[in-house]
Amino acid sequence: MTQHRRTDNAAWHAAERWRERVNQTRPNRGSGGLRLVLTWLLFGAVLIIGTVLGLFFLVVGWAMLPFLRHRMKKHAEQVRASQATYAGGSADTPHSAGDQRVLDGEYEVRNER
Repeated sequence: MTQHRRTDNAAWHAAERWRERVNQTRPNRGSGGLRLVLTWLLFGAVLIIGTVLGLFFLVVGWAMLPFLRHRMKKHAEQVRASQATYAGGSADTPHSAGDQRVLDGEYEVRNER
């Protein structure tokens, strides 16, 4: 009687069709193990190559840091010197209070009465 119920059930037929489709799409059992080993070897090689490239770029970055620091320091000195010259003096001489001028225009303070 259970056999009769199974053959009449639509869900049972759908499951059987699904099972047959899965069995048809599976690769051959003989090449599955070899393909799996080759896939893992390829994946391991990609991981090793990626790690070596990452370490290489890390070392190159560390090696460039002193040169970059020197360049940034030089640029900061140039900016400071240009700002000091723009303000009416030079970077080497200290400014006195009377030497500085207003850049946008001349202003005077009025007493409001």
